[in-house]
Amino acid sequence: MAQLLTVSRAAHLIGVTRASLQKKISDGDLASFDGMVSSEELTRLFPDVSLEESGAFERITKIKEEAFGRRVRERLLPNQEVLAQRLAVQSEELEDVRRHLAHYHDLIEALRERIETVATGAPSDQLAALAGFLDQGLASVLGSEEPTDTVAVMNDMLRVVAAQVIVRPSGREFFVEGSETVLKAALRAGLVPSYGCGNGNCGLCKARVVSGKLRQTHHTDYPLSATERAQGYALLCSHTAESDVVIEMLEANAPGDIPEQDVVAKVRSATRLDGEVILLHLQTPRSNRLRFFAGQSVTLGVTGSTMNFRGDYPVASCPCDDRNLLFHIRNDDGGGDDFAQRLFAGAIKPGDAISVFGPWGDFVLNKESTRPLAFIACDTGFAPMKSLIEHALAIGATDTLAMVWAATRPDGHYLANQCRAWADAFDDFRYLPLTATHPADAAAASVRTVVKQIADFANFDFYVAGDISFTPAVIDGLRAAGIPAERIKAVAY
Repeated sequence: MAQLLTVSRAAHLIGVTRASLQKKISDGDLASFDGMVSSEELTRLFPDVSLEESGAFERITKIKEEAFGRRVRERLLPNQEVLAQRLAVQSEELEDVRRHLAHYHDLIEALRERIETVATGAPSDQLAALAGFLDQGLASVLGSEEPTDTVAVMNDMLRVVAAQVIVRPSGREFFVEGSETVLKAALRAGLVPSYGCGNGNCGLCKARVVSGKLRQTHHTDYPLSATERAQGYALLCSHTAESDVVIEMLEANAPGDIPEQDVVAKVRSATRLDGEVILLHLQTPRSNRLRFFAGQSVTLGVTGSTMNFRGDYPVASCPCDDRNLLFHIRNDDGGGDDFAQRLFAGAIKPGDAISVFGPWGDFVLNKESTRPLAFIACDTGFAPMKSLIEHALAIGATDTLAMVWAATRPDGHYLANQCRAWADAFDDFRYLPLTATHPADAAAASVRTVVKQIADFANFDFYVAGDISFTPAVIDGLRAAGIPAERIKAVAY
C-alpha cells in the first residue's frame, strides 16, 4: 500500500537532496500532493533503490566517515529503551492497519451473504453478477503478485532508527538518528536553534512538543514549571525522539539573530598543516558553547599579566559541532597579528585558555536559494569555505558544488585530502586546485577556471574569500562573466 511522505523524508530515504526532489516536482517528473510525494511514485522514479544502498544508510554514513570526521559520528541504532518505544509505535500502527483490514473483510463477507440471501429462490442476473464481481475482487487481492513498494518498506524500517522532527513555525524538517538529542540532531542538520549551555542548565533550548513523544536521556538542573510541563515543553538538549514529532522552537534566521558571546575555550591542539599554516583546535566548556553561522568569524584573545594578544579569524568548522572550533592561522611574519606571532612562537600550548569573542560577519549561506554552489578561495580563505561546505552538505542545500582553491605557494593546498574526500563522497562535487605567484594572479586564474571548467556556471551562487588583493578582483571577474551581484557573497581578510 502506497504511503505519502514529506519531501525531506523521501530525500532521506532515496539518498538525494531535498532540492533535487523539489526540482523533479517542478519539472513534472514527480507528482506531489499538498507537499507530499507517494512511495509508489518514488519507486517508479528510482527503481534501483534498495535498503542496503539507500541514502539513509550509505550516503549519510559516508558523509560522516569521510567528510565530517569522528567528531560528528553517531551510533546508527538507538539505545534499547528508545528502540523499544519506536518499535512499539510501529506495532501500534500495524495493529491499527490489521484491525481495519479485518473490519473491511467482515464487511465484504456480510455483503456477500446478504446478496446470496436476497438472490435465494429467484436470483437475478444483476445480483449474480455482483456476487461474481466480489468473488473475483477478493481473489485478485489475495492472489496479487504486485511488486513490493520498496520505498514504503524502507520508510517503515528506517523510522525505527531515525525519527522525523518537523519544526513550527518555520516548517523545517530534520531527523534524530540513533539516541542523539533533538538539539544535536537540529545542529547536525544545519538549523540554528536557540540554546546556551547544551547541557540542561540554562533552559534556552526549551521547546513545546505539539505531537509525538520525547524521552529524557540525561539529568538536567533547569527546572521547568508545572505550567510549562502541562503545555508540553521539554529541553531539547536532554531529550531524544521516541517517535516522529512536531515541535515549536525558536530559530536564528540571520546573523543578527545570534548575540555576541564571550566564551573561554581551551586549546586542544596546535598542529602545523604546512610550513605557513597551523590548525588551531579549541574546545569550549560543555556549559558554554559558541553559537554561530557557518562562514562567520570570531576574535581570539590571550590575556597575560603584561599584555594582550588578539587576532580575527574565520571559524573553519561546522556549527553542527559547537564545542570543537577549528581555525587555520597563517604565519604573519611581523605583519601586526600578535596572536599568530605568539602561536607560531610556541607560546600557545594545549590546555591554555583562549577567549573567543563573537561571532560576527554576514558571509553565510543564502538559505532561500537552491542554485548550485561555487566556492572560490585563496590561501587561508579556504577556512570559511570549509565551514560553509560542511554546512551545505549537512542541510542538503544542492546536489552540485564546486571548490576552486588558489594557492600562492606550491604546497599551499594544506587540506587537499579533505577536498578530495568531498569529491569522492559526492558525484557532483568538483575540486579545482590551482597555483599562482600572487593573489591578483590567483584571482584571474580562478575566474578563468570557473568559466572554462564549470559547466553552466552562470546559474551558480558564488562565495569568495581571500585577501584584499584577491577578493575584489574575483568579484570584478565574475561580474564581467555575467554573474549578477546579488549572487556573489565575498569577504576579504
